[in-house]
Amino acid sequence: MSKYLAGRLLQTVPTVFLVTVAVFLMLHLTPGDPAEVFLGDKRSSPELLEKVREDMGLNRPLHVQYLSYMGNALRGDLGRSLQTNVPVMEQILNRLPWTIELAAAALMIAAFIGISVGIIAALYHNTVIDTLAMALALVGISMPVYWSSLLLILLFAVQLRILPAIGQGGIERLILPAAALALVSAGSLARMVRSSMLEVLNQDFVLTARAKGISERLVVIRHVLRNALIPVVTVLGLMLGNMLSGAVITETIFARLGIGQKYVEAVLQKDFTMVQGTTLFIALMYVFVNIVVDIVYAFIDPRIRYV
Repeated sequence: MSKYLAGRLLQTVPTVFLVTVAVFLMLHLTPGDPAEVFLGDKRSSPELLEKVREDMGLNRPLHVQYLSYMGNALRGDLGRSLQTNVPVMEQILNRLPWTIELAAAALMIAAFIGISVGIIAALYHNTVIDTLAMALALVGISMPVYWSSLLLILLFAVQLRILPAIGQGGIERLILPAAALALVSAGSLARMVRSSMLEVLNQDFVLTARAKGISERLVVIRHVLRNALIPVVTVLGLMLGNMLSGAVITETIFARLGIGQKYVEAVLQKDFTMVQGTTLFIALMYVFVNIVVDIVYAFIDPRIRYV
């Protein structure tokens, strides 16, 4: 396992390098001048602009700026916001708990709905129940997050008035955004669970268990589910990474103070350093989640041997 872990970490080095290069170039390829954004609406003379660019290091060669940026990033310094002059990392860490809360809740909802619907569809294969379950899954997959968010707000907040539409603070304010973020993942998960269940149901060891007189319920729980849900672990990990990045839309619509909402604010305000730091942070979190998923997968499936 230690060899696999070391190899897996080495494999992420090229990915992390490309991510840092892409994020760094955002600052230089995006239209606009960070120095002008920093000065705001002040009537800036060329001398003052040049002074600010020098203080920000924007007049140095590109490779020197990159090395300086990476050196600071390795120390946890992602720069300061051009709008608030507050360290970017400090703002990200302040907002991170809210985003994790939303992503975790959405993942639990997606897992519960997706796995349940997938199991039911597989057990009632080629029946009306199977067709209806897969139709609902297809609707979930086809519905964009912003559209499902608006529909949930219209139904539960405007028409029924049983849940608040915006803000945060209690579980009642978490249900709608988490459900909106979970619907697409739940549909994809249901289809995968169904396919995996049907594949395992036809395996010889399942037929042998049935031949021994074991009840259908125990066959499904002990043999089918245990093997069919192994690939789902990987998908759940990827879904968590997608939800962390997908929270950008959901947090904006539901006015939640997470990383996603802060990211949108930074884009609208042309806060280049905030956009740059947030993008890098989310990308590295996605890479980290994938590594954790691979390690968990190795523990769950004894058939897999990493050497």
